[in-house]
Amino acid sequence: MESTIRKTPLVFVTGLSGAGISSTMKILEDLGYAAFDNFPLSLLDALLNQESLDGRPIAVAIDTRARDFNPVLLMDKINEIKNKNDFLVKTFFLIADEPVLLKRFNETRRKHPLAKDRSIADGIAAEKSLLFTLKHEAGYVIDSSDYSIHDLRRIVEGFADGLVHGKMNVTVMSFSYRYGLPREADLVIDVRFLRNPNWEVSLKDLTGLNSDVQDFVRGDQVYDDFLTGTKNLLDILLPRYQSEGKSYLTIAFGCTGGRHRSVTLAEEIGGYLENKNLPVLMHHREIKSV
Repeated sequence: MESTIRKTPLVFVTGLSGAGISSTMKILEDLGYAAFDNFPLSLLDALLNQESLDGRPIAVAIDTRARDFNPVLLMDKINEIKNKNDFLVKTFFLIADEPVLLKRFNETRRKHPLAKDRSIADGIAAEKSLLFTLKHEAGYVIDSSDYSIHDLRRIVEGFADGLVHGKMNVTVMSFSYRYGLPREADLVIDVRFLRNPNWEVSLKDLTGLNSDVQDFVRGDQVYDDFLTGTKNLLDILLPRYQSEGKSYLTIAFGCTGGRHRSVTLAEEIGGYLENKNLPVLMHHREIKSV
């Protein structure tokens, strides 16, 4: 009989100052993780040996705010814990574009931890250089440049919930190419080849959540073949992603405006995956009220 015992999830949170490390820790705490922000690396062993944790998932933020922070020592410690095989260890690395970080620091009037005697821009550059190796060793890189706090919560919850429950959480989203590719997407599928409801007066102001728009898109002569091919592709890929230990996957469908064709396909595939008992979150980026 297969054992049902699962290792305790242990999430390390690190990355660039201003990219959302503290917000991520608050989200993890809301999800039931024992959360320790700005934690000294020297006390990590003592923390992980605490019986009072009682099997709760753990989140530890260690970054350049800590005195004597050393990314090499942190990476060595993470690998040491992985090799002991007592925890399910993942690393979240938060990043954001430099103009976004500058704006956040200027708006909050916070000091950058590496900019005590220099400009914020110099501090950001120094931190990027310091953390370069750690970023490329991290399991999940989360780019918060375009995220609201609600977007960040959706992404972090998907990662964290998948670790706790041992199932791969899937986000199926729609987007407009006009406003750029979604940074979080693992698979991007372009559906601009399908006929466009935008040119139909009666459908233009509706979205792919409306049955009339869905019927119009499904009426394209290649729709059925494309849908079957997409399902077959996902039937191959998703079990392989799961077997590789991936706990979170984002599938993004894109069209010109992000309101008709991509929404229709996202809804179709989302329902298909839900019928396979996968945890699915729907996200229509260009439909703000959804």
